[in-house]
Amino acid sequence: MADRDASFRTFFDQEFRPLRRLAYVLTRDWTEAEDLTQDTMLRTYRAWHRIQGTSPAAYARTTMMNKHRSMLRRAKVEAKYAFARRTSTEVVEERDDRLLLLDALAGLPAMERQVLALRYLEDRPIEEVAQLLEVPEGTVKSSTHRAIRRLRETLGSTLDALLEIDDEEVTR
Repeated sequence: MADRDASFRTFFDQEFRPLRRLAYVLTRDWTEAEDLTQDTMLRTYRAWHRIQGTSPAAYARTTMMNKHRSMLRRAKVEAKYAFARRTSTEVVEERDDRLLLLDALAGLPAMERQVLALRYLEDRPIEEVAQLLEVPEGTVKSSTHRAIRRLRETLGSTLDALLEIDDEEVTR
């Protein structure tokens, strides 16, 4: 048991902050991000004896994505109202570019937001994103393309500078 705890503690120390950052991008709320990350770590710890020899980081991210999807299903109505209450254009103009990007991300469908978070925030390849979200690679590519097109409609050229992307990279 002590070895299990020690190895999990090492994993926890390495992965908690990146998972919390990913959770924040998905939820846009630090409290929800903390809860989502803690729940993910708890579930990962419970499965530690099974996943220790495999890829615990992938297991944790898959768990987080699944839990986030469950949260979205339960809070679908609330999310619609939250989107409607977005800030006015006058207030948005005063915000930092990163906050503009986070606001624009909040307006995307969950799948597109998850794909962008994993591809650009976590810098994961298409194949890994597809595995984590349990969807085909084509879905990752098309979701990335649609999400970036929607963000370009909202943010214009600011988006390319923020994500440091070009059109060719979208489908790679």
